[in-house]
Amino acid sequence: MFFEEFALERVDVGEAELRVRYGGSGPALLLLHGHPRTHATWHKVAPLLADRFTVVCPDLRGYGQSSKPPTTPDHTPYSKRVMARDCVALMRALGHEEFAVAGHDRGGYVALRTALDHADTVTALIAMDVVPIGEALARCDARFAASWWHWFFFAQTGKPAERVINADPDAWYTATDEYMEPEAWADYQNAIHDPATVHAMMEDYRAGLGVDRAHDDADRAAGRRVSCPALVLWGVKDDMEELYGDPLAVWRPWTTDLRGRGLDCGHHMAEEAPEDLAGRIGSFLAEVLP
Repeated sequence: MFFEEFALERVDVGEAELRVRYGGSGPALLLLHGHPRTHATWHKVAPLLADRFTVVCPDLRGYGQSSKPPTTPDHTPYSKRVMARDCVALMRALGHEEFAVAGHDRGGYVALRTALDHADTVTALIAMDVVPIGEALARCDARFAASWWHWFFFAQTGKPAERVINADPDAWYTATDEYMEPEAWADYQNAIHDPATVHAMMEDYRAGLGVDRAHDDADRAAGRRVSCPALVLWGVKDDMEELYGDPLAVWRPWTTDLRGRGLDCGHHMAEEAPEDLAGRIGSFLAEVLP
């Protein structure tokens, strides 16, 4: 069953309204999706965790059916700092003053920013298939540019990527329904065929190359680290090890209590390896939470 026994609501978090599913019982766990997914990417993982945790799965601002606030020339409304504030406001609205946060892909950047900016609120961090944006850009070379050129394409404003993507979303976003249940596939399709969502997703990347990198660089210069326990996971069939060698070595200067490993899957681990992912998250949280 698709998110069986999960509630579906829209929650006003101040500057945005987020679509969110939540269910289960126990310590609160916030799951944040990546690009171009919605909260439905967790449809296999969330139910596996709901017997031990209160699991909250929102669409990030701009994504899916969450609202799309107007942007600004510096793209700050789509910065990870602002998205992190959304997350804290959402969890408080649902009655959770403290919570663990797990993020995949772009959601991983939001999860990191939430842990850095709201250290008194975040009890644990799980980052999946990412390194901090500042690290990725500082280490950018020809290999990264060849593999992740879409970062720079999406960030353009003079010749906006939206015009290319919206002309034929299915040609651009080539995922299949192999690992998605019909409801999750339909939600993904609705998202990529909505021009307003596509524009907001591009704003996420534009913020990434500017204000988000500036925030990361300022944190590194100040020696700020994630103070809660952190788990980093990556798909060994993706390109994280090819680009960075040991991803834990990249993350270690950002954390005070780090562990992690690769999983036998590609990039979209919540869809490709849900049992393994849920098991790793559950074991980690059982170890580190009081």
